[in-house]
Amino acid sequence: MSTMKAVRIVLEQETANYRKPTSFQLKESYPLPPPSTVIGMVHNICGFDEYIPMDVSIQGSYFSRHLDLFTRYEFKNGMTYDQTRHQLKVDEYGVVEGPGYTELLVDVNLMIHIIPKEEAYLDIIFESFLNPREYISLGRREDIASIKEVKMVNINKGKLEEDIELDPNIKAYIKCSDLEDNSIILQGGASGVSYRGTKFKLNKNYQLQNIKNKTIRNWSKVDVIYTSHINIVEDSYALLDEDGNPIFVL
Repeated sequence: MSTMKAVRIVLEQETANYRKPTSFQLKESYPLPPPSTVIGMVHNICGFDEYIPMDVSIQGSYFSRHLDLFTRYEFKNGMTYDQTRHQLKVDEYGVVEGPGYTELLVDVNLMIHIIPKEEAYLDIIFESFLNPREYISLGRREDIASIKEVKMVNINKGKLEEDIELDPNIKAYIKCSDLEDNSIILQGGASGVSYRGTKFKLNKNYQLQNIKNKTIRNWSKVDVIYTSHINIVEDSYALLDEDGNPIFVL
């Protein structure tokens, strides 16, 4: 049996938007925060000024979704004002004004495990969440997180003596590769469907890359299934924290 350590965070949010990067007029939300959003929160709270390699496990639920109306402003670099298409004029340039919508998750509950590659960062992460230097947000800046638990936990990988069946209301991101050996069964799927759930390709971290004198973010992505009704079968090897919570490392 192998052991490693993590910081476990349990938090609640009244509303949150974990924006899909390709959504604009309707700012759609992922159902759980992607790894990049969680890792960004950790770096912000800890004051890290360079990337600290880490893995995360993200589980949780929300009660409902609704759309929030906002005023959207759009402009194109160098486009001069045209009264037939622009609602606003800024100097000689034109700006389009119109409605937009933000998809909000309501009554969010999350359990997040933070697993830095170097254990030396565990104490920093633990203390930063236990005594944050400012309010904690996850998603948008205004999506305030209420921290219910911060705990240092041991994570053990061992052979299960019996099945572990998660509460069907709990959803999680699970790497597609972790489903290939059939140690994790997603119950209730339709006949002929390999994995029941929604497949996402999520951002995790990035490196800055210079292309034609422009600096862009070259993202590292992870293929996951967002799912519920998760059953980890007897005699398989699984990661569990010291309180018996399964860990799905991303």
